[in-house]
Amino acid sequence: MDAETLLLETEESMLKAVDFAKQEFSGVRTGKASPGLVENLDVHVSSYGSVMKLKGLAVISTPEPRLILIQPFDPSTVHDIGRAINESKLNLNPLVEGRSIRLPIPALTEERRKDLVKLVKSQAEEARVRVRGARKAAMDSAKKLKAENIVTEDGQRDLETQIQKLTDKYVKEIDELVAVKEKDIMTI
Repeated sequence: MDAETLLLETEESMLKAVDFAKQEFSGVRTGKASPGLVENLDVHVSSYGSVMKLKGLAVISTPEPRLILIQPFDPSTVHDIGRAINESKLNLNPLVEGRSIRLPIPALTEERRKDLVKLVKSQAEEARVRVRGARKAAMDSAKKLKAENIVTEDGQRDLETQIQKLTDKYVKEIDELVAVKEKDIMTI
């Protein structure tokens, strides 16, 4: 492995950490309806005998600011989807209406908003830990490259500087995502 490959692999793993944070944040409820809130919900479909993501089972839309409408492709899965929503940590009550499910999103209390902000911050910290883990692995690889005489001592220092810049860039990106999500949650 050369220095360029190391940097590319490091950036890729850090980008995955940021994507992880984005995905986790999309599942955190704000005061308004969003398909991202439920689309990655695991649904055990008894008629199929397997577990599937909700987005693979239904069309998810938001016809009103505080309502999610779920229209399953297969009407026989309506009750499985309703059960999955009830069993999730979302604290939402699905209303099964024939072939569709209406999911009203209640307004959040101030206390619940603060709890959600704490949750987002803990998810962000998990993503930061992943970025720092990628940095540590890259730094170790840089030392190996130096030990194997693939890069010089100055080359190792430059490589470590570039790795740190990548780390700072992606940690900053995670922090910006947190700020946006926190603002979104705290907005009434």
